[in-house]
Amino acid sequence: MRVEINHGASRHPEKAHRPDNPIQRKPDWIRVKAPNHPVYHETRELMRSHGLVTVCEEAACPNIGECWSQRHATMMIMGDTCTRACSFCNVRTGMPEPLDASEPARVADAVAKLGLRHVVITSVDRDDLADGGAAHFAAVIRALRAAAPATTIEVLTPDFLRKPGAMEVVVDARPDVFNHNLETVPRLYPTIRPGARYFQSLRLLSRVKEIDASIFTKSGLMVGLGETKPEISQVMDDLRVADVDFLTLGQYLQPTVKHAAVAEFVTPAAFADYASVARARGFLLVSATPLTRSSYHADADFAALTAARSAQLAAA
Repeated sequence: MRVEINHGASRHPEKAHRPDNPIQRKPDWIRVKAPNHPVYHETRELMRSHGLVTVCEEAACPNIGECWSQRHATMMIMGDTCTRACSFCNVRTGMPEPLDASEPARVADAVAKLGLRHVVITSVDRDDLADGGAAHFAAVIRALRAAAPATTIEVLTPDFLRKPGAMEVVVDARPDVFNHNLETVPRLYPTIRPGARYFQSLRLLSRVKEIDASIFTKSGLMVGLGETKPEISQVMDDLRVADVDFLTLGQYLQPTVKHAAVAEFVTPAAFADYASVARARGFLLVSATPLTRSSYHADADFAALTAARSAQLAAA
């Protein structure tokens, strides 16, 4: 498991000049065991043998042991190097390599071999590409449909900022779930997500529904960065106005001393309160726990989303 414990300068050269933020000791409710299940190692070897990158490793996800032991992995396409420099993210930053045309087939083959019922495909930001990598996302979706027709597909995309028509290319490939994370509240964007624009991300999610209302939309937030409860509540309202179906909320964990500091470890009880507020807003599904991540339990969540929509339509 790739967990950065030093200053992270080799992965994040743009952060090297920043003052250190000491990493706080995690509370008991957020600690996880090191992975040692044999299936975890099998999944890891399959990723290696297919030359694939996973966000599970690149973002140092705390759930990797649990997920990989169940043969669940989130594929990260278009390389391991991001053109943005968000202060919360552990993915390597810099100038990426050119796209690999063989990647869609390799992803599809790995998914078929894993026998996944549901797969999540995410990516680094590729601001260097004219379409932000939208055509590559679409190619991966088509390859998955051919190699694993029974597998449902969730994409977690960049914001395609200043890439007209890019989101539409992904929607036209018809994923089952279109996810794009707002990550934090608007006030914190300049320091936490400086390369993005809050209302661009909201508009992207809204446009997906306008184009194809049958596609589930999803977005996620981190808490513990200094946001307030009223600010989180306002973001929930904004997401519902955009007709987003599924909201995830999880605890921000600081990857290295050069990343944004944790302002607060939010308690499980506070997460339960957030979940209650979100459900009252009308989301079809809400996942809010300290260890919730965008693709955590995504296969079970897709089944729950489908059931919730069916119940909603039956009640209409």
